[in-house]
Amino acid sequence: MDIKTHIISRAEPVFDENGFAATGMDRLTQAAQVSSRTLYKHLGGKTELICAVLDARRQRFFDQLDVDSVDALFAALETWARTEGARGCFFLRAQGEMGGREPAVAAQVSNYRRELHERIARVLANDLGEAADGDLLDQILVLFEGATSMASYRGPAAFAAARSAAARLLNRTTGHANQ
Repeated sequence: MDIKTHIISRAEPVFDENGFAATGMDRLTQAAQVSSRTLYKHLGGKTELICAVLDARRQRFFDQLDVDSVDALFAALETWARTEGARGCFFLRAQGEMGGREPAVAAQVSNYRRELHERIARVLANDLGEAADGDLLDQILVLFEGATSMASYRGPAAFAAARSAAARLLNRTTGHANQ
């Protein structure tokens, strides 16, 4: 693992646990066990580090969500939360803490949202055999994002509820009583 990747991998859990705004560079250099000079040399300032962490997390997240059905999408989301933790959407937290004053962070969050929308559209089209209408796409997206948020206080039951609701929506859309 190169030093840049090492710093990013060590910074992510610090941001996840403590927040973006509240985490200082001293804490980040300590977690990565590098000097501030090394951190700045390889990643620039805090905003660049946050963007690198968001980009790495987005890539890992969508690698895990490379599935072909809505049911598998919600199963993968639950697996992600069990592995990575269920503290709500990392990107939403970044937007809330930093995106309003840091355009680069806002751009990373926008990329995540666009990719999530595209991924859900692709998975839905695969399940339906055709492109989903905008309402169904939005409903599945609401279930996905709602489960992510709700899991922070309800645990895995949030994913089961969202998965069940998604199946009902698809059954209603396709006219099948059971899938």
